[in-house]
Amino acid sequence: MRNLLIFISKYNAFFLFLIFEITSLIIYVKYNSFQRATFINTANQVSGTLYARASEVSSYVKLKDVNDSLASENARLRGMLNSAYYADTLAKHTVNDTTYKQQYSYIEARVVNNSITKRNNYITIQKGSKDGVAKGMGVICGSGVVGKIILTSEHFSIIQSFLHKDTKVSAMLGDTKDIGSLVWGNELNPHMGVLMDIPNHVKARVGEWVVTSTYSDLFPAGIPLGKVMNLHAKGGGFFLNMEVNLSVDFAKLEYVYVVNNKLAQERTALETQKPNE
Repeated sequence: MRNLLIFISKYNAFFLFLIFEITSLIIYVKYNSFQRATFINTANQVSGTLYARASEVSSYVKLKDVNDSLASENARLRGMLNSAYYADTLAKHTVNDTTYKQQYSYIEARVVNNSITKRNNYITIQKGSKDGVAKGMGVICGSGVVGKIILTSEHFSIIQSFLHKDTKVSAMLGDTKDIGSLVWGNELNPHMGVLMDIPNHVKARVGEWVVTSTYSDLFPAGIPLGKVMNLHAKGGGFFLNMEVNLSVDFAKLEYVYVVNNKLAQERTALETQKPNE
């Protein structure tokens, strides 16, 4: 307090000038209509600009919550698509009784870590076993297939990205429905894959869509994988190897959807019981 009083005493002339200056400006504006209108207009512009900037900052801060809400809604809507259901048909006498049961449900998740430049790439998402995520589940995004879950903790999960030497997705040509396998190319290009094991007699075309096949136990059939770019990639032998321009831009992943195939365990358990050849 003593230092404050010394400071005011030292600069009392300046503070007195400031008080007189502010008082004179108030009187000048208050009793002159033109100056008063100009002041009010300027003040409104300044306050309006400040409110607009404050609104932009507030909207930006809330953007994460908005994105999370949209991702949740997209997951719910994906679960309502026809591809998420299968027909359970029972023949009773001569009447076919068909009931549609849900096979796939989706868990939205935010990407918190991602790599695309290594030979084996992984993605970390902020959803785990607490949210229903389990090892072996497939993962997609709005533009196509992302990979599969290989590790989970209570709140996080690790995805083996499609950009991994061991990832292989059962795929088919969108027009002809011929089945093959899509893998990541040896050139480590994050935008290119290779569609393998398509018979030589198949008449594929450049620009044709490649999608997940009906053989996949991780994904519903018809999920986009990419478009055919080259019909004669190296190493095909008796089969066609086709270069595919991937539909997913892995460098821009923000939100993904974990695919829960409700029949996957039943199918896997049954197939493990079949005799070895």
